[in-house]
Amino acid sequence: MCGIAGFTQLHEQSADVAELIRRMTAPLTMRGPDGEGFHVAPGIALGHRRLSIIDLTGGAQPMRSNDGRYYIVYNGEVYNYLELRAELERRGCVFHTQSDTEVLLNQFVLDGVEALQRCNGMFAVAIWDRDEERLFLARDRLGIKPLYYCVRGRELIFASELKALLAHPRVDRRLNALSVSKYFTYGYIPAPHTIFEDVHKLEPGGYLFFNPNGLRKSRFWDIPLEDNPVSDRNVDEWAEDLLAVLRDSVTKRLRSDVPVGLFLSGGLDSSTVTALAAQQSGNRLHSFSVGFDDPSYDESPYARRVAELFGTEHHEEVLTLSHAAELFPQIMRSLHEPLADASIIPTYALSRLAAEHVKVVLGGDGADELFAGYPAFQAHKVVQNLSFLPIGWRDWLRPFVQRLPVSHRYASIEFLMQQFVKGLGLSPEVRFLLWMGCYGNVEKKRLLSVDLQQRLLREDAFEDISAHIRQSGLKGDFQRLQYLCMKLYLQDNVLLKVDRASMAHSLEVRVPFLDRDVVEYASRIQPADKLRGLTTKYVLKRAVRRLLPNEIIHRRKTGFMMPVAVWLNQNMRETIEDLCSPAAVAETGLFDASFVRQILDEHFQERRDHRKHIYPLLCFMAWFRNHAT
Repeated sequence: MCGIAGFTQLHEQSADVAELIRRMTAPLTMRGPDGEGFHVAPGIALGHRRLSIIDLTGGAQPMRSNDGRYYIVYNGEVYNYLELRAELERRGCVFHTQSDTEVLLNQFVLDGVEALQRCNGMFAVAIWDRDEERLFLARDRLGIKPLYYCVRGRELIFASELKALLAHPRVDRRLNALSVSKYFTYGYIPAPHTIFEDVHKLEPGGYLFFNPNGLRKSRFWDIPLEDNPVSDRNVDEWAEDLLAVLRDSVTKRLRSDVPVGLFLSGGLDSSTVTALAAQQSGNRLHSFSVGFDDPSYDESPYARRVAELFGTEHHEEVLTLSHAAELFPQIMRSLHEPLADASIIPTYALSRLAAEHVKVVLGGDGADELFAGYPAFQAHKVVQNLSFLPIGWRDWLRPFVQRLPVSHRYASIEFLMQQFVKGLGLSPEVRFLLWMGCYGNVEKKRLLSVDLQQRLLREDAFEDISAHIRQSGLKGDFQRLQYLCMKLYLQDNVLLKVDRASMAHSLEVRVPFLDRDVVEYASRIQPADKLRGLTTKYVLKRAVRRLLPNEIIHRRKTGFMMPVAVWLNQNMRETIEDLCSPAAVAETGLFDASFVRQILDEHFQERRDHRKHIYPLLCFMAWFRNHAT
């Protein structure tokens, strides 16, 4: 894995340009500690930090095409590069390294944008065309690898992370008010938006061309869900072929010139990847897990069981709440955009543990989105089944939920019901994302200052939902929810979290469930074979029924989450009182200090469980102090 940065520039070459690209690339050192490279020429400056995985001695970047016309900087892996290389050699290409970078560059030279269709992998890539004086940027299908850019006049600046982009003097830190609103709704900021006004994320599956005359954006791929997928096969036929596609995906991701390990929580998804990897690898693999003191959150006994079953060399760590509190400031400093997913803390600890032994791991991310694994899918079906009740049942339920006793155990009835009622009365799509998000409309209106609300009068915090639905063309509720879950929650939360936590330790995470062929195959499976009654991931469970023990397949979903509510009360109170003090809140000019005080008091006194309100606010305030100015 690597880090890339660069900018087009219209001025004559000078030492200042070379120094600037070095300054932009320096913050990306943890993404690529094994080396650096630069290319400065009329019209362009490119920088690269390398984490060596394939072809450890060759493959240095920026890399030049054989004719000297094209220059590439690239972050990622093309897993089918050996197959593509063989085809390119038959077409007359001559290779000088064993790297996938050279394969991607030659594929682009011959096929242009169509090269992206051939590549199966994760990538953020920039290619400079010297003759046309044109820059090409592209990002992989699911957005596993990040890419940010900013257009200033007739120049474009890009980088793998915001902190590198902000090292360029023409990129300013003007806050995007709508992004602030979106953040408190979702807990993340959906692409193409960022927390800054003039900075954008390149959308997953998208690309752009830029020259001094302007920018042209398009997409080369989208999630291929259909309203009426093929229904002439039974679930076990789907399951059998699904296992074969997954096995091929895992095999490709074991290709590496350095040792490969496994993230193993003991859940269905990571256990599936572990089982397949252990079968395909000729070496004993390392596996890694993080557990918790609270047994309602701790999955480590299941991880140990799977590790024993498949003979991995297992490493585990117990993340205490006090240790999590110590990690919090480090993690917040590494995030140059606010993110309210508390599972980044155990993911950060897990990545640090794994990086002591390997440079690459396989993870189980993506299965919940592909196969309807989240409780929100079950909740949607429950609401559908309650549609016969009179509308007034919602009004009766809300005060009932308010009277439930507060419990900080994992997925307590009180917490689940609070989340459930938050979305009632809204469209299925908005309701679904609010269940997975942070602030409902009522709470957010109370949180945001009057001034900020005035600035947002004509803005729609849910515009991303309607835009994605239009783009998908889907009509069915279930397919729409899956599409939104992948386009928003997966791409802008889950994958961002994993990237930042792992790259902070120079660790590459590969995700077999998000292989192109796996995603396209899963998109053809009937909704009823994904969510059977209230049984989530039904087809995946059928696929691995001979691979994993029932205690792993059918156990209750936990998710990689720590006991946030207790942690906020017991270990983070001093930090919260500092970051969310009246003076700190007033400095932002964004929030109502009296509402902030109210939710803090109610949570600290255990009158209400406000973990979904306080943690996002805490993360934002930490970000504001570290990075807003």
